[in-house]
Amino acid sequence: MNVLVTGGCGYIGSVLVPGLLRDERVEQVTVLDDLSAGSPRSLFGTLGDGLTFYNGDVREYGDVETACRGVDTVIHLAAITGAGSTHERREETFATNLEGTQNVLTAAGKVGVENVVFASSCNIYGRAPARDIDESVEPEPLNPYAETKYEAESLLGEAKSEFGFDGTALRMATNYGNAPGIRFNLVVNHFVFRALTDRSLTVYGDGSNWRPFIHVRDAALAYKHAALAPDDWIHEVYNVGSSDENYRIATIADIVSEEVAPVDISYLDDENPGPSYHVDFDRLGETGYETEWTLREGVRDLRDAFLGE
Repeated sequence: MNVLVTGGCGYIGSVLVPGLLRDERVEQVTVLDDLSAGSPRSLFGTLGDGLTFYNGDVREYGDVETACRGVDTVIHLAAITGAGSTHERREETFATNLEGTQNVLTAAGKVGVENVVFASSCNIYGRAPARDIDESVEPEPLNPYAETKYEAESLLGEAKSEFGFDGTALRMATNYGNAPGIRFNLVVNHFVFRALTDRSLTVYGDGSNWRPFIHVRDAALAYKHAALAPDDWIHEVYNVGSSDENYRIATIADIVSEEVAPVDISYLDDENPGPSYHVDFDRLGETGYETEWTLREGVRDLRDAFLGE
């Protein structure tokens, strides 16, 4: 199988691409990335036979179609991330996350791609009052990132009907954990680094917001599973994470203080503390995929990586 990963030099891609190359079902991996957020260092150990890299932008249709040629499956990760920051980057976010996704879907259909796996997000649920939100709950996105992810899911459904390829959207829990392309604008990773450098942890609001969390290596495994075994992923959308890994943000701060270093935790008044969603992942169990990491394990692993242990 030949697999294209858009945004393959990013956080998840830095784990996913090597994992695909090690899989005996995969003959060729193509990475399309404009390197605006990802780094070539994410490809350390992967360059050579089996990997093709295109320095291209999903906003440019020609770049996308070129990368799609000869591909069986596309894993579409490329996006403007950092949900809160997209309020100030609304136009860029829509151009990349929505128009870019349309380019990927159109190119995939034109050149005969068989399967598209789209990176969506549980962030689309907004501030949901109910617990255990499943895929039947109507999303209420609160920021441009979430808006574009939700609208792009509809584009995927339309493209599947038009072109006849398989496709699924993975509504991913919030990522954390050590990886070559690690990001530190994600709450767990940010808190671990602050605790290790003897700085207090700041929680916006009262810390009661719920979020589901998933280790980046589990996230990469889910994308690989959906790409290489599409017959197991029969629904158009899946929440991806673990029901046991829903946490309040205040609890995340407590866990980091316990597992990394005892630090002060301060609470900062915030009239708009952001999304809050406690998610159900039962549908995911039907695929045969399941997560392996707990948050405490991931926090300790990241701590040890910083300390060289």
